[in-house]
Amino acid sequence: MSDCIFCKIANKEIPTQAVYEDDMVIAFNDLEPQAPVHVLVIPKKHIASLLATTAEDKELLAHITCEVIPMLAKKLNIAETGFRTVANTGEEGGQTVQHLHFHLLGGRSMQWPPG
Repeated sequence: MSDCIFCKIANKEIPTQAVYEDDMVIAFNDLEPQAPVHVLVIPKKHIASLLATTAEDKELLAHITCEVIPMLAKKLNIAETGFRTVANTGEEGGQTVQHLHFHLLGGRSMQWPPG
């Protein structure tokens, strides 16, 4: 999608310092962190939100949730103490960029309810 900021980051049209990158995803520090560790994990494929995922995206979603996020939690030293993973969906869910992305937050105690 040509006007999507996360697509521009994934396509290297907007520079960012990747915390992690492979052929399916890129992860980078959030510009407005809500915790000492706040990384965004985004698929390089444009998907508007979790509601827009299809069976075709199973491998990508498994890669993000079963491989990338656990690896990053370990790399960023938050796996032992705990972390929160969030995928905001829709306006009332707090989604501000219409490109699926996962927030990986840690480095402090998370409160409940979150919002």
